[in-house]
Amino acid sequence: MSAKYELIDAEKATHAIVDMCIWLRVSRSGFYEWRTRPMSATAERRERLKPVIEAVFAANHETYGYRRIHAVLARSGEEVSPELVRQLMRELGLQPVQPRSWRPVTTQVGEPNAIPDLVCRDFTADRPGMKLVGDITYIPPGMAFFTWQRSSTAIRKW
Repeated sequence: MSAKYELIDAEKATHAIVDMCIWLRVSRSGFYEWRTRPMSATAERRERLKPVIEAVFAANHETYGYRRIHAVLARSGEEVSPELVRQLMRELGLQPVQPRSWRPVTTQVGEPNAIPDLVCRDFTADRPGMKLVGDITYIPPGMAFFTWQRSSTAIRKW
């Protein structure tokens, strides 16, 4: 019923209240009583939670979704369901932006010959271990050493 009254209240500038009450099958007295009615405890609680949710969302760089915000509120002692947090975030238009996962980049933009070709595309060698060629651009910095250690110990075991 409240949704109908809200519609009438929003559209009262374009249509007569009497006509809208007839179209929506509600009483005029009910509409006017609804307008003067104090805010319910649930509505007051929802309005009180909105700034708190916005503050938590902003404090975490707009990456927290409703589950994490619910966890923060629960840790602070606020008894609220995850579904209510989700609904309030949707009402406030808060959409978390998750950082993209790291993906390897094996191509570079620009001149195709910018990377020096130290072996001149000749991959043959006189004996083993003379030319070692590989692409480690997909390994995050700092991980190349550990990857090499693991692979060399695996080779020694063979």
